[in-house]
Amino acid sequence: MTHYVGLDVSQKLTAVCIVDDTDRRVWRGQCTSDPEQIERVVRRHAEDGARIGIETGPMTPWLVHELRSRGLDVTCLDARHARAALKMQINKTDQNDAEGLAQIMRTGWYRSVHVKSFDSHRARALLGARPAGRYDNAIVEPYPWVLKTFSSCRVPMRGAPFDRRVEAMLADRDDIAPIIQPMLVAWRQLRQQIVTFHKAVRRLVKSRPACRHLIGVPGIGVLSVLAYVSMIEDPARFGRSRSVGAHLGLTPKQYQLGEIDRSGRISNAAIRLPAR
Repeated sequence: MTHYVGLDVSQKLTAVCIVDDTDRRVWRGQCTSDPEQIERVVRRHAEDGARIGIETGPMTPWLVHELRSRGLDVTCLDARHARAALKMQINKTDQNDAEGLAQIMRTGWYRSVHVKSFDSHRARALLGARPAGRYDNAIVEPYPWVLKTFSSCRVPMRGAPFDRRVEAMLADRDDIAPIIQPMLVAWRQLRQQIVTFHKAVRRLVKSRPACRHLIGVPGIGVLSVLAYVSMIEDPARFGRSRSVGAHLGLTPKQYQLGEIDRSGRISNAAIRLPAR
């Protein structure tokens, strides 16, 4: 008899529900959101070879990879598909959601999705942590307004760095220097971190053969190529090239009803491909 396990994960606790082939509830309860504790509960109350279902979410990559490394059969479920089934429940609780996920696994009404490796997640985290230019622009934006308010004259220092020009303006302005100088320190530190992150991105791109291959395409930089490669990760997941655009959300919205068939803007909604 095959057992099906549903995991509804939260930050601290995970609701667990186990059902069998006959739709009989075998066990239902909670444990801490830790792979070791989840494995212990599953092995204690479910038969060997139990099929585990877990929704996509922030903690999903860690739990899925850890549980799979412990020999458990884990399937990652598309949260959008699972939500369509779970919202039919009258009472929404973590325990009911876990049982709903177990029933989804039992009936097979789901689409499994690919869980990226930790390397890809680290690359995407690096791209996300890299401060964009708009942040340092936001810091320097108040400079001219403050200086103009207090009639600060410009010091002609053509070709000098921005921070040196600002310091020259503040040389004899003890009234506004305490306001501008802290922002200038923050701007310098942020610029240094931007350089640090950019070097880390370049090192990561040089270490990946796929990135080195794509970097030769005209108009493609290190940020674009790392974002693309970390998103695609495994090209074998795609049956045809046009599926890549759909996966990235580069397909138009469509509304069809009877004789009406309209195409809209690009949806920007990434499609989760079945796991392969």
